[in-house]
Amino acid sequence: MARVLIIGCGGVANVAIRKCCQVSEVFTEICIASRTVSKCEALAEKLRPTTSTVITTAQVDADNVSELVALINSYKPELVMNIALPYQDLTIMDACLECGVNYMDTANYEPENIDDPEWRAVYDKRCKEEGFSAYFDYTWQWAYKKKFEDAGLTALLGSGFDPGVTQAYCAYALKHEFDRIDTIDILDCNGGDHGYPFATNFNPEINLREVSAPGSYWENGKWVEIPAMSIKREYDFEEVGMKDMYLLHHEEIESLAKNIPDVKRIRFFMTFGQSYLTHMKCLENVGMLSTAPINYEGHEIVPIQFLKALLPDPASLGPRTKGKTNIGCIFTGVKDGKEKTYYIYNVCDHQECYKEVESQAISYTTGVPAMCGALMLLTGKWNKAGVYTVEEFDPDPYIEALDKYGLPHRESHAPVLVD
Repeated sequence: MARVLIIGCGGVANVAIRKCCQVSEVFTEICIASRTVSKCEALAEKLRPTTSTVITTAQVDADNVSELVALINSYKPELVMNIALPYQDLTIMDACLECGVNYMDTANYEPENIDDPEWRAVYDKRCKEEGFSAYFDYTWQWAYKKKFEDAGLTALLGSGFDPGVTQAYCAYALKHEFDRIDTIDILDCNGGDHGYPFATNFNPEINLREVSAPGSYWENGKWVEIPAMSIKREYDFEEVGMKDMYLLHHEEIESLAKNIPDVKRIRFFMTFGQSYLTHMKCLENVGMLSTAPINYEGHEIVPIQFLKALLPDPASLGPRTKGKTNIGCIFTGVKDGKEKTYYIYNVCDHQECYKEVESQAISYTTGVPAMCGALMLLTGKWNKAGVYTVEEFDPDPYIEALDKYGLPHRESHAPVLVD
């Protein structure tokens, strides 16, 4: 039915590619492309005997628009799935526009070089106008909206779990459970244990930037920013247990604040163990989280990139990770004139994920929604020109696909609220 170009071959891409091959009646042909074509070919060789999907591979530098354009024009896909780094969102979007192809990704744009003058000018303006200082936001990608509309193309942003599924949960709650949503608390709990003193469950560079940044939340029509990790709560997560969680800035808050009418407050919490926090603070204090290049013995290195080379590859954590994740959204609001609460969430088992796709649950919970988002675009269930986040589409077929392909949702109509 469809030919799809998948850019990226890391932990999340591994899951998305395998799930696409499970739906070969839609994903009839895929091309896996990354800088390191040997990784693509190794995965393709493993999957070819298991699927009727025709798999090819290619080498591409996703920072290079002309290379991307040449590959897209050569392969002629109906969709480009960007499962590379958020640094490359804009170059891939540019290439899709030039070639007339639909686009999707799993995380919004952030720059690799935060000292770039062009980016810094836009960033400083946004900080002043919006009131939050995170390096990642939708400003740059939303600026493509008219270009995609004029081209008659769709760009789907952030079809992972958070962002992605959490936004579909919000749209679902508004469609089925509430006339008005007052508050949203997004809770991301990873109860997995990989046995290392310190490791990150997805790209270390992205993960550590996100966690060490100031937290922020939306309240009464504006952003409230707080020092990093300064708001802590405890929550008892089903099948995981009581965990410490901390308020972070997260990208879906930005789009939900625009797209959920009359919402009074949106917060995002993520669980962390004390060992992780202690290691991170130590690394931050000695400058290892810095993105500014330094000169070391005649070589220019970026500290956080050097740290990434020292840490375990997230894709290698699968066989040793035990435990479960629990990610979802708690709502308060009004239905038929009465106040109500509602919790929609997913529980995912690290070891079950590894048995199925040789991945831990963090990559699984991002890779499955990537495939499901692509499925929505390729089957025409989501079809409007422009640049959109997940909550701007009908949540029902997306959640049905998640239920079917490995991330079934659960519900509670009397959840414990976060104070």
